[in-house]
Amino acid sequence: MRDILTGSRVLLALTVLIAGCAPPGPTIEAAQAFVDDAEVRLLDLWIDAERAAWVQSTYITDDTTQIAADTQTAVIGATMALASEAARFDGLELPQDVERRLLLLKTSMGVAAPADPALQAELSEITTGMESTYGKGVYCPDGEECLDLPQMERMFAEVRDTDQLLDLWTGWRGVSPPMRPQYARFVELANEGARDLGFADLGELWRSGYDMAPDEFTVELERLWGQVRPLYESLHCHVRAELAEEYGSAVVPLDEPIPAHLLGNMWSQTWANVYDIVGPARSDPGYDLTDLLEAKRVDELEMVRYGERFFSSLGFAPLPATFWDRSLFVQPVDRDVVCHASAWDVDFLSDVRIKMCIGVNDEDFVTIHHELGHNYYQRAYQHQSPLFRTSANDGFHEGIGDTIALSITPEYLAEVGLLNRVPPADRDLGLLLRLALDKVAFLPFGLMVDQWRWKVFSGEIGPDEYTEGWWDLRTEYQGISPPVPRSEADFDPGAKYHVPSNTSYTRYFLAHILQFQFHRALCEVAGADGPLHRCSIFGSAEAGARLNTMLEMGASQPWPDALEVVTGQRQMDATAILDYFAPLQTWLDEQNAGRSCGWRPARPQATVGD
Repeated sequence: MRDILTGSRVLLALTVLIAGCAPPGPTIEAAQAFVDDAEVRLLDLWIDAERAAWVQSTYITDDTTQIAADTQTAVIGATMALASEAARFDGLELPQDVERRLLLLKTSMGVAAPADPALQAELSEITTGMESTYGKGVYCPDGEECLDLPQMERMFAEVRDTDQLLDLWTGWRGVSPPMRPQYARFVELANEGARDLGFADLGELWRSGYDMAPDEFTVELERLWGQVRPLYESLHCHVRAELAEEYGSAVVPLDEPIPAHLLGNMWSQTWANVYDIVGPARSDPGYDLTDLLEAKRVDELEMVRYGERFFSSLGFAPLPATFWDRSLFVQPVDRDVVCHASAWDVDFLSDVRIKMCIGVNDEDFVTIHHELGHNYYQRAYQHQSPLFRTSANDGFHEGIGDTIALSITPEYLAEVGLLNRVPPADRDLGLLLRLALDKVAFLPFGLMVDQWRWKVFSGEIGPDEYTEGWWDLRTEYQGISPPVPRSEADFDPGAKYHVPSNTSYTRYFLAHILQFQFHRALCEVAGADGPLHRCSIFGSAEAGARLNTMLEMGASQPWPDALEVVTGQRQMDATAILDYFAPLQTWLDEQNAGRSCGWRPARPQATVGD
């Protein structure tokens, strides 16, 4: 077995190496040599960390968690040492690719760590420990079998009894309070590391990775949200009124935020599971994709094959044999795994995989296309320098697969043999509403998660305000409220995977903007006519070639350059969402006539002590 170096040994070796070599002066040639060498050293560490993380995520034990923590410590330590050394080239006029790689070196990690190796090890153990706690989390109702998160999510999609929903909602949130002190310590350590690199805090480091000043990026997010907020508020108004009709206005007051447990999703981030309550009368889409998959006896592996065939129709090469041999498609029965779907680029070259506990249903059919979008992006930019082997910005990576998923139209389903005939256009309203309950409903949640974290990192929200600050933002942006009193004894942010795993979330908000912008542009390239929501680029070599040109760029150019390749625009633009859902907006306006829309803060709730 290949010997795995512990984090402390790697850090010691790096320290000796750096200390034993007097750095060359700050010249262009020295900067070029430095970043070339840094990439070689980091790539080896990235691969070790990816392999260890894969094992830890697919076979959760104390040992695999420790191994993953050690390799992550090595990455953090090396990156921090190299990023600090790179500061000597600040102010030097450098070639664009060298300057860009040095910036990416500083912002490439989701977490920065202090220079002290002991603190780096502590930080890695905290982050891997929180993720393992989340992955092993279960809820054990009195006198019943324990439920894992996938089981609870399925129940949330189907249950309509408010007491049972409330029980599941509060039960899952029991996983996160033990993480609370760990998270507070994580913030301290990560902020110290960010300051060592010249940033005010970890939030500023994150916002510096978008080819604009951090404050400008914050303004840009609010501009994009402003473009789509009226559509969201129309959707919220309709959904609240229909839920009040279902459950009564005593449960769902018509001028207040919607109780969070009634929206069909554990985090109220998407609402498609309540379509049966809020959908328009006599607007059955004409088919149920889950039923179609079951009728065709599609299994988990064939679900993935559908996604591969879509990309092949655009001209992309088939996935390698190693993808099929090494991916995780089905939840094991003999061990704990992190079931949260994810895409992996283990060797940053060709060993791409997905990790997913697939269910044969419409939601996972779409998710598979999303995850494969990551894999095809990873394969496209594998020829780039290591620091450029990522997307133009992280929203691009998340948006590509979802762009493909927008082409899962009735026409596409008929073409691949899942649907016998295409429903008439008068059924489109149901399809549009169902998609809006997924995509439009998600937008404010996608924005507020990092709004909360940035306020935590900056100190605006302190450790004694974590839960209060979380719900203040959820009410402000989403118009939802907790169904029962919450207090600082809780840690509700930690019940969302991306918080304990320290995965930035703004990428998902941007992805929801970009996917519609990409879709509109690629439909034009494909020569599609008719409404935007009926367009599928399946089989369009022209659209595939345009898309691949952008994917091959990786992060080698600022994201406006990459955006322009596909869309002809250099600014992110949410108007494509408005174009896509224009027929739905007209219908929502009709439904909401005479209704009280908007929301005021929820009723004050008593809280228990800390």
